[in-house]
Amino acid sequence: MRKLEMDELNRKSIDEFKQAEKNKIIVVLENIRSMQNVGSVFRTADAFLIEAIYLIGYTPQPPHRDIHKTALGATETVQWNYFSTTDEAIQLLKADGYQVYGIEQVEKSISLEQFSRKADDKLALIFGNEAMGVEQSTLAQCDGCIEIPQLGMKHSLNISVAAGVVLWEMVRMHVTSSPKVEF
Repeated sequence: MRKLEMDELNRKSIDEFKQAEKNKIIVVLENIRSMQNVGSVFRTADAFLIEAIYLIGYTPQPPHRDIHKTALGATETVQWNYFSTTDEAIQLLKADGYQVYGIEQVEKSISLEQFSRKADDKLALIFGNEAMGVEQSTLAQCDGCIEIPQLGMKHSLNISVAAGVVLWEMVRMHVTSSPKVEF
């Protein structure tokens, strides 16, 4: 087994990325404190061709060196918008036909592996503050909540890890199947 060289990875240029068909998913970051978490979510959104990121409230906005440190250029490829309140963002999302789901542990949440969507469903996923999660007033406006199953003692994940897990699962549902490889 040989590690691939950078020129073998078939990376898109910034223009190719911007012109590529995106997954109809908008990530909403509600009052995230850490610039590194924001940068990491940008990088994940780039990896999975996510349509856009909405930054809410006191969530840090690019350009900033601490965001760029983890985003590694993804703030140049992934479209983003800032809203002072989550209410503004949700109103726009719903007017544009998006289903809005909080990523949160709540009564009657849908376990991530049980959630299904069609490839052309327009979906907005709200990730909340590192300590407090998605605000209760925001949850009241959601079409539902998705929960990441966790088996250990801790029942929380870092926002950037949670975003990676959820976004991969949303995209994985519609990735063209390849034959299984056995080793």
